Amino acid sequence: MAAAFGLEDHLAWEARQRTSATIAAALAAVFTFVGSVWRQLALADAPESGLMESLSRAIQPGPTGELESLRVASLEYYDDRAISVLLSSVMVGIGFIALGWAVTYLAVATRARRPEFPRLLVYLPLVAGALQGISYVLAPLGVQVAIAEFLDGPRTIDAADEIATNGLTVFAQLLGLPGALGLALALVFVGLNGMRVGLLTRFMGVLGMISGVLLIIQLTAQPIVLTFWLLMLAVLLAGRWPGGSPPAWRTGNAEPWPSSAQVREQRARVSAEGRGEVYEPPAAEPEPVAAGPSPSTSARKRKRKRR
Repeated sequence: MAAAFGLEDHLAWEARQRTSATIAAALAAVFTFVGSVWRQLALADAPESGLMESLSRAIQPGPTGELESLRVASLEYYDDRAISVLLSSVMVGIGFIALGWAVTYLAVATRARRPEFPRLLVYLPLVAGALQGISYVLAPLGVQVAIAEFLDGPRTIDAADEIATNGLTVFAQLLGLPGALGLALALVFVGLNGMRVGLLTRFMGVLGMISGVLLIIQLTAQPIVLTFWLLMLAVLLAGRWPGGSPPAWRTGNAEPWPSSAQVREQRARVSAEGRGEVYEPPAAEPEPVAAGPSPSTSARKRKRKRR
């Protein structure tokens, strides 16, 4: 009775929290994608310093740190668009926090159906998503403060090199590294185990793991893949999945997704029943019998014995 009550209690919790998890997945998809694209567009036309001019300075005799930096134009361009960069980064930060809640909800549901799923991984996406979100907000603030100090100062090469070592920027990077790693691990393990217990289809499980790997590799396709997975997760949690939600969401038990062979057999059974025939599963292939020694090998062994 206790186990049954526990199962019913957990299914009731999932039902209460499903709407918020669905909204979180949708917000994460929209905010991370729109924020990333907005930031790229805002900085798309930033001027770049000439390579030949940089090389000519490098070979000049004497110290070059007191010369005017060639990055002045690009830093002024960034300063003019600081508000757009900050707002787009805030959008991405909110998206990562929402991502953390959506994956945490999925992790809780996974552990309820697979008790050996580590408890630490249940809380990891929420903590990692918060760290990543805070990092995305603090990083542009630190950069903007450092650029403002640079533009108000002598604008030398040495002063430009100090922009990357701004205390707030470094702190944001220290938060972002464990945040990105934690989210990547969470997406990989939750995607794998969610697929094993039947909460995610094979396609969704594999795509979730790919999204986690791309968070570390940082390929161009990363925002697109993550956004698509989050949108599909929102559709699944909303109960709008084509063909109906996986049975594991209704039963509260592990319902592993059928293999390709099982799917083919199920389709063949349905097709046979539709024709009014009795379905007979294909006979299992006999196991191969290990071949004995060849006649030539046996003859050589007999010759050795006679000697």
